[in-house]
Amino acid sequence: MKKYCACLALIALLSWSSRAADKHAFGVDDWTGLRSARAVAVSPDGRSILYWAGSGVAKGATNEEYWLVAPDGTNPRKLILPESFSPFGFTRDGSALYGAVGEKVKQLATVPLGAPLENLKALTSLPSGISVATISPDGSRFAVLASQRAPDPLEEVHTVVQNEESSLYVLNASGGGGAWWCPALKDIAGMEWSSEGSSIALVSQTPMIGYHFIHSFIDVCTASGARRIAEIPNSAASEIPSGAGGIAWTPDGKELAFVSTTTDVLTPDHVWTVPLAGGAPVDRSPDLAGSALGLNQDVHGNIWVIVARGVRGEVDSFDGRALKTAFTWPAGTVDGAPVAPEIAAAPQVLAFTVGDPEHASNIAVAEGTQLKRITHEGDDVLANVALGPASVIHWTSKEGIHLEGIATFPAGYVSGKKYPFVVFPHGGPEANDSFEVDALSRFLAGLGYVVVQPQYRGSTGYGTEFLQAIYQHFGDRAYRDVDSATDFALAQGWADPNRLAIFGWSAGGFMTSWTVTQTHRYRAAVEGAGITDWLSFIWTSDVQQIDYDARWPDADPTAFLQFSAVMHTADVTTPLLILHGAADVRVPTYQGREFYLALAARGKTVRMVTYPGSGHFPSRWEQRRDVFREIAAWFARYNP
Repeated sequence: MKKYCACLALIALLSWSSRAADKHAFGVDDWTGLRSARAVAVSPDGRSILYWAGSGVAKGATNEEYWLVAPDGTNPRKLILPESFSPFGFTRDGSALYGAVGEKVKQLATVPLGAPLENLKALTSLPSGISVATISPDGSRFAVLASQRAPDPLEEVHTVVQNEESSLYVLNASGGGGAWWCPALKDIAGMEWSSEGSSIALVSQTPMIGYHFIHSFIDVCTASGARRIAEIPNSAASEIPSGAGGIAWTPDGKELAFVSTTTDVLTPDHVWTVPLAGGAPVDRSPDLAGSALGLNQDVHGNIWVIVARGVRGEVDSFDGRALKTAFTWPAGTVDGAPVAPEIAAAPQVLAFTVGDPEHASNIAVAEGTQLKRITHEGDDVLANVALGPASVIHWTSKEGIHLEGIATFPAGYVSGKKYPFVVFPHGGPEANDSFEVDALSRFLAGLGYVVVQPQYRGSTGYGTEFLQAIYQHFGDRAYRDVDSATDFALAQGWADPNRLAIFGWSAGGFMTSWTVTQTHRYRAAVEGAGITDWLSFIWTSDVQQIDYDARWPDADPTAFLQFSAVMHTADVTTPLLILHGAADVRVPTYQGREFYLALAARGKTVRMVTYPGSGHFPSRWEQRRDVFREIAAWFARYNP
């Protein structure tokens, strides 16, 4: 019997080894084919969860699908929807979806479930279209964010440079009775219906053009007008992508809750309340050892707060006075706020988007205080991929700064062996990497690299002081934190000191371009869409950038030139690849081109590749795949 059991064990081991041998390193085809999911809405009866599922394609935009699944994970079914329809949620009786329809100018529309596509019904015909919408708790009305401005009749001839507008339009669920509520408000960033559906709380913010400093405003809006509750002397915004949310009514009905900050970097990181009667806002999370990134409210009055605690995201509950951890995903991270039924009579069903380093983002539901994953998008692709270990790491820099990061190792990693190494700083910079599948990190690890993603000062998730530290110090404090990650990898014995590289995109692209002007330790570098000239960048990005430095550039140019890589091209010795979208308005393409031309004129080893029609990061998959190819070829040539 013992021999028999030993034989079975040997067979199992050989079978596992065979399966492991059949697996391959994560590559561009895996990234392209990897499906992920995101929770969108829950039906009024609580029996169906609507979710988005997307994956790449060989050429073109992301393949997007919408599915329904029961909360226990059974009965998944793909929806056949009009090609230009993006659903936001369910109508009152759950028989139809409401959302936006249209290619260029989008309108609010409903699509019956299970009915022919031609049964789509447009509910609005606003000249400039809509951006987002949310249904009232009784399901009788929709609140829509849209521009009151009429389209420019010469838009095919010219583009007028002006602020975008976002105002509140309310209409009956049938599509009639539409009217602008509180039309003087034109910069709305978030909204939330009151429980009885007679008023809507709004958070607005000064636009970019015409303002050097940001102020935010809290209003309560009804059909008869707006009542100003508070003016916030900095940013009050939200990570809720739909525009519904970002502000909430406290359970006692006497206050409004929102996220804001006291930092100069203008990134919301605490939960605040303000009395409906007016008065000074109160910080309800002054000692938060993390960052409150946004909040929303379900139809039962519960306030849910998205909290980053380092590289792990969680959802906290807020009772009007204090935060309390409600839901976590121990293997990785909770990605964003929960979605729930929007109709008052609905049961309490909460759906989440979760991810971890070995599974793509998927849907989970709350079962008591725990989350249970009910979809398995991407598992089929990753089952054939040899993924190396990924772990959360901690170290202390030479300055005594306690830092966190994510280390991703090649498949078959052997402890004590030195590997080629990439330090990979994130964008933002007021953001953080999440402990989940990161395609670029996995790709680099698939090339045989150890990859470290450092959470430098200025990252979210580590408290206000850590966030504030980047202000006017991106080029020194944050740089030293990133470089200390390389010191740590060397000290751990992970990194071959003769095969060090750096790569980053956006703010990480700045960090890359700046780093190669400050040190010669890296043999190869890749910067994507990086800032290289702060003096011109402050005024030319499509969004306000004074979170880096609120001084006036024309009053003190040296303050902005001191961390501009373009001023230090003579010091660069590292071969640098510059990647940039040709239509990037977040970090305009000239930033990369200026640096490229200056380096080339000095005879430096540099290559620049731009992507026609691409914004801040390519959306077309043939261009995304090329990003991978360019990086792999550059590292193979200069960091072999």
